Amino acid sequence: MNAPAATASIVRRAVTALAPLRDTLLGFALPQRCPACGAPAADGVLCEACRGRVPRLSVPLCARCLLAGRDPSGCARHASHRVVAPWLYDESAAAVVHALKYGGRPALARRLGAEMAAVVPAAWRPDLVLAVPLHAARERERGYNQAALLADALAEAMAVPRLERGLARVRATPPQANLGERDRRANVAGAFAAVHPAALAGRRVLVVDDVMTTGATLSACLDALADAGARGSGVALAWTP
Repeated sequence: MNAPAATASIVRRAVTALAPLRDTLLGFALPQRCPACGAPAADGVLCEACRGRVPRLSVPLCARCLLAGRDPSGCARHASHRVVAPWLYDESAAAVVHALKYGGRPALARRLGAEMAAVVPAAWRPDLVLAVPLHAARERERGYNQAALLADALAEAMAVPRLERGLARVRATPPQANLGERDRRANVAGAFAAVHPAALAGRRVLVVDDVMTTGATLSACLDALADAGARGSGVALAWTP
């Protein structure tokens, strides 16, 4: 890496690291604004009106059945591919996700850990929490991995260890948002692998993402965990039906 690129990388990391302090200081000076409507938000995420409108997901889903185009609710066959989410993806949820990923508000993730932890069944309580990894080039471009920030917050809310590098993205993939359903499946098939399989074998592992749509990404991550001998399940902030 040349000197200007190295300097830019250091600056991005420093800005990301200081974001929580910045948001805390701004919280004292200014009311936190709802990313959906701009009204003051007491918890810094959504105002009371927008939060009340976000539809809730009431049952666990099966990422494998969702990926195959079958009804993902109530599946009893694929215990290693179960996923929960507190929200269904609507305009308010989309505003939060956009602010977290692209709006320079990574500290939002810290306030969403309890929201996600509340929907994880007690029987799924993990030994470890890990995040869906971004490819290194995309993480450098953005400055952080939003799924990793959510995983940190969820691990803290559940008081369980967070494994920093449990999974690796072994090949770069185009953004899922730009692909159709069939292409999403092919895009991430085999894209993930366990970094240290022996550390995961026999452990209950919860893998975290921001949004689940077709189930392709989480299903691929859960496949990798199963290959490593882990008992995996997933949690996303929101599901797009």
